[in-house]
Amino acid sequence: MTLARVFELPVQISLPLYSLERPANPQPLAYLVLQADSWRLYRFIINAISTLLTTFLLLALILSVAITWCINRLILHPLRDITRTLSALDAHELAHHQLTIPRLHQDDEIGMLVRTYNRNQQALARQVDEARTSGTRFPLTGLPNQALLTALLEQAVAGGGATALLYVACEPLRESNESQRDALQHARVDKLRSVLTPRMVLAQISQDDFAIIAHGVKTPEHAVTLTQQLLAALNEPLESPAAAQTGGASIGVAMFDGRQSASTLYQSAISAALDARRSGINQVAFFGEASVNTQESAMQSALARRQYAIWLQPQVDMRNGNIVGAEALLRERQPDGDWTLPVGFIDNIESSGLIVTVGDWVLEEACQLLARWQAHGITLPLSVNVSSLQLLTRDLVQTMLQRLERYAIAPGTLVLEMTESQRIDDTEAAIAILRPLREAGVRIALDDFGMGYSSLSQLQKMKALPVDSLKIDKSFIDSLPDDDSVVSAIISMAKKLNLELVAEGIQNESQRDWLLNAGVTVGQGYLFGKAMTPAAFEDAWLPTP
Repeated sequence: MTLARVFELPVQISLPLYSLERPANPQPLAYLVLQADSWRLYRFIINAISTLLTTFLLLALILSVAITWCINRLILHPLRDITRTLSALDAHELAHHQLTIPRLHQDDEIGMLVRTYNRNQQALARQVDEARTSGTRFPLTGLPNQALLTALLEQAVAGGGATALLYVACEPLRESNESQRDALQHARVDKLRSVLTPRMVLAQISQDDFAIIAHGVKTPEHAVTLTQQLLAALNEPLESPAAAQTGGASIGVAMFDGRQSASTLYQSAISAALDARRSGINQVAFFGEASVNTQESAMQSALARRQYAIWLQPQVDMRNGNIVGAEALLRERQPDGDWTLPVGFIDNIESSGLIVTVGDWVLEEACQLLARWQAHGITLPLSVNVSSLQLLTRDLVQTMLQRLERYAIAPGTLVLEMTESQRIDDTEAAIAILRPLREAGVRIALDDFGMGYSSLSQLQKMKALPVDSLKIDKSFIDSLPDDDSVVSAIISMAKKLNLELVAEGIQNESQRDWLLNAGVTVGQGYLFGKAMTPAAFEDAWLPTP
């Protein structure tokens, strides 16, 4: 009825009928009344509307199906293929993978997406390759570094093919210009390579130290011949734009007997090189039983001759630059008069057990220095590195307590830093040693936290140790402020364990500022001062008595 009202149904039309004549006042003769069937008209309208709606819906359905097919075929299908390809990638393919642009999509958004992905992948591949190279190669020369040398040496030892390892400690290059120094470095590497056979591996440990895995060298006589050739090559003049200069080196040789590990062989070669260096320039020394037996007496003699000394590096409050402590660092007098520590020296004396002798001497020197300071009213804390071998010696506690009493060391001024070179697996024994020392006023710190013994995997053991502070390793500080994830985690952990923090190896202001913002106030590094003699340290940092 509503529809009928809208269309005014039923429809009725009334028409007047007139005669053919035209009178002055025409009057209709009759009316013709036409009336439509309202029901049929109603049904017609309904059917028409239904047909229109059905047609519209059918067209909409067909159009939707067509659009969906096009989207699926042209957009979703290529994206699905890309997803399957990326999901099926192996881990070793991730960095160097490239996608193929789907057909008909070279110039649209999908093509743009694939090209952007490939461009980013190329940049990532370059970074990965550079990281791999920098992690296993010496930056300037591209020679295998110590990490790759260790891996190659382990492979050679496992296969029984490593017959000799040579450690070549070259004399430092004297060029002050960096480009000239780099050119001389390349020339020196070329001289070393000219002597070696293709089977031998030349690695670079530091700026002036090299190692050679001498495959095929089976006898000491053959090794002597090789070292003579190396020394002859290294003593040839190195051409420089400024002036020609001759080189020189000390070479240590460790022969593989089929029983040593790669680490032992490497440490043996370093030990022999140190022996050769003490004998003078262009000397060769072999590592053997005689070397092991004489090292202790040689070290005692060197200590007595003051061949070694402790130098001090300041630890400062980064908020105001005031001195708050110092670290005692071991230095050795070199033939040219410089005071440095040869590469691998600490590792060598640890592997040979001499670290106990040297460490005890360093502790004695540190206590004497503290006593002298305190006699003048200076109570500056002094940190001394202690190896785990020292910590586990039977008489360490008694010896240290006697020193503290003999020199009247003020509580809190002697800090023992447990080095990360070796792990302390016997936690109970370490606690038994550290606790009485701590009760006597000695503070305990974890050195190079995050490396070696003090790695995060040892957290449970560390929590049991009577430790007062920890030092954040320089390798983590180097990444600041760009990569702060590890340092942030260490800081958070130290706060939860209520430990003081010292950041070592700070070299620039951006690193200092980041650490200050993170709540670390004590720092150590070249930004504040290099290691120096005690006399120079006292002049620079301590009040005049």
